[in-house]
Amino acid sequence: MREKVEAVIKQIRPFLQAEGGDVELVDVDEKGVVKVRLQGACAGCIFSQMTLANVIEQRIREAVPEIDHVEAV
Repeated sequence: MREKVEAVIKQIRPFLQAEGGDVELVDVDEKGVVKVRLQGACAGCIFSQMTLANVIEQRIREAVPEIDHVEAV
């Protein structure tokens, strides 16, 4: 499951990097919780929660349906 999540994050990263941000996969647990760390411009952006929910979580859950949710750490 972790490999699938990493593949999705690899697809998302160029979009975030183009805006000065980035995302790092921290953990995928057995309950289907993905933990990511927003970096760069994303770390302090007022829209980071929208990016997390509407871009990162949505794409991961589409590709890996067994994921329950995504959290920023």
